[in-house]
Amino acid sequence: MIFFTADTHFNDPRVLRIDRRPFPDLAAHDAALIAAWNAVVGPHDEVWHLGDFARGPSELKDALLDRLNGVKHLVTGNNDDAATRYNPRWQSVQAYAELTVEGRPLVLCHYAFRTWNGMGKGAIDLHGHSHARLKPIPRQYDVGVDAFPFRPVALEEILVSRRRGRAAPRDASPSPAS
Repeated sequence: MIFFTADTHFNDPRVLRIDRRPFPDLAAHDAALIAAWNAVVGPHDEVWHLGDFARGPSELKDALLDRLNGVKHLVTGNNDDAATRYNPRWQSVQAYAELTVEGRPLVLCHYAFRTWNGMGKGAIDLHGHSHARLKPIPRQYDVGVDAFPFRPVALEEILVSRRRGRAAPRDASPSPAS
């Protein structure tokens, strides 16, 4: 299975304050996101992380990537430093990607686009960066952990979220004690 996520911001204390994530401290935040990730992603699943993975030294990022299930791809974000971008634990690293999942063409970038390749032919734009604050346009989805309940999501869930009116609410997120 293929999953998408963005803006995990592991080891980044700013997300507790700026994004008001519902965790008492950074350790609880990181533990909850790791548990939520591993609850849905299996060892052989693919995860496309659309940027802003983590802050901190290489060793911390090594440990995080080792703890997270799946074959991981990074589409770089504005907060991904060299220690993140050049970590050999990523299957691939790029600033932009296009792929087809379940017969649907996808455009992947950390940033939301106003227009994108294949837009007029049904291509879907998946992005992060906006932390669920950007009003979406048709066929455009923020896949970040602030838009979905702090975990990677499959394309089917992404597409259904719009039909429900919004992504899953934060109260569906794992508790800080998870």
